[in-house]
Amino acid sequence: PGGGYGRLAIDHEGIEVAKAFNEKGITAFVLKYRLPNDTIMEDKTTGPLQDAQQAIRTVRKQAAAWGLHPAKIGIMGFSAGGHLAATAATHFDLIADPAVKDTTSVRPDFSVLIYPVISFDDSIAHKGSKNNLIGKNPSTELTWFFSNELKVTKRSPPAFLVHAGDDGTVPVENSIRYYRACIKNNVPAEMHLYPKGGHGFGMHNKTTSDKWFDRLINWMFSLQ
Repeated sequence: PGGGYGRLAIDHEGIEVAKAFNEKGITAFVLKYRLPNDTIMEDKTTGPLQDAQQAIRTVRKQAAAWGLHPAKIGIMGFSAGGHLAATAATHFDLIADPAVKDTTSVRPDFSVLIYPVISFDDSIAHKGSKNNLIGKNPSTELTWFFSNELKVTKRSPPAFLVHAGDDGTVPVENSIRYYRACIKNNVPAEMHLYPKGGHGFGMHNKTTSDKWFDRLINWMFSLQ
């Protein structure tokens, strides 16, 4: 779920989506990740990523018991949740929680990024998400570290992106930059851009009869 790293849109960007996957015969989990908080976290910038990595680790370890394929575990996120998903897809070599000794891979096998916050470059960043995660006056190094279009490599997992051109909250350039980074690094990627739809439309972009979720399902089943 998204929410600018300040809240969680758990229903229309979480539970509703999981139910839609279930109807297609796909197992889905909704991660209620911790929001950045200086009071309860030693380093609030890595709190959400710790939870995302632990979720992947848990599902992969329990795959046999739950009847899942351990090499078909993806991550999906909307808006700021898309930033977290993209961070998990590009920072899997970094174990966010140094106390974890489990060596289970936290690399997602694919990523689904819906109107995602990708970059903390001020020219296209969602200010609220950036401020909540890394603060109002972050270092250049921290800004670069969490600008995920700069962290894509040939080992990054395949990506599926959806965005609206008239998104006034998270500029569409976020998705475009990530897509370009994937293509540059020969990472399989599919992107669907709609002229209208704004931000936060969840499963239903009411400005078009096209259903991005149906396209996503087709893409997922095409992955090897």
